[in-house]
Amino acid sequence: MSTYIYGITATSHPGLPEGVGGVGDPSLPVRVLREGGLAALVSDAPEGLRPKRRELLAHQNVLSEAGAAGCVLPMRFGSVAPDDDAVTAVLAERAEHYEERLRALDGRVEYNVKANHVEDAVLHHVMAGNPEIRALAEANRQSGGGSYEQKIQLGEMVAAAVKAKEAEDARTLEGVLEPEADAVSVGPESTGWLANVSYLVPRDTAGEFLEAVERARKDLPHLEVRLNGPLPPYSFVEPGPAEPAGAAAGGTDTGAG
Repeated sequence: MSTYIYGITATSHPGLPEGVGGVGDPSLPVRVLREGGLAALVSDAPEGLRPKRRELLAHQNVLSEAGAAGCVLPMRFGSVAPDDDAVTAVLAERAEHYEERLRALDGRVEYNVKANHVEDAVLHHVMAGNPEIRALAEANRQSGGGSYEQKIQLGEMVAAAVKAKEAEDARTLEGVLEPEADAVSVGPESTGWLANVSYLVPRDTAGEFLEAVERARKDLPHLEVRLNGPLPPYSFVEPGPAEPAGAAAGGTDTGAG
């Protein structure tokens, strides 16, 4: 039977609390495979596994419980190896890499921050800060709305100004939060957010990072800032041969939290 992989830890990790179940319906028992100084948290891989909310939450719950007890390198949902022997072979093959990552990520958690503009507020900012747009809008208003060409021109000017404001605010937000983090991983741009950034934060200074988020919300009230975390450090783990390329890199959002 195929083996489902949740994450990789050191053999010194205390393990999961009794009764923590994994993916599947009913939940499959999570077990530990050991190889040298490394261990993998695994279960049997259920037939027909799909990324439904229940399964995503089960995967995240295993990693959250493991992360609360010690450092874990999280695998992304759906990481499956042909069998247990394939998992232990990868642990042996990439031992140096995984041990380095465990040392680098020990005592650290991930926070994902997404931000977008509050539409009415950013339009007010754009109008207030651009005399040319204000003048054209006023000219169109006085002429009963303006010609088709003038309306198109105004729309293009506003869209360009909003895009420039998005880039400016993304830089400002990152400038507030980055000093409180040990590392930063920028998510894909095609997400519909002006900022989608994951921060690697020491667990014992997470309060300072959260204060910085609140400071950004106060100083940038025209932004909607969404925070997800603490999470296992998904965005700071490189993919291993036991999973599809790219499956472990980059932040994840299960909808929880």
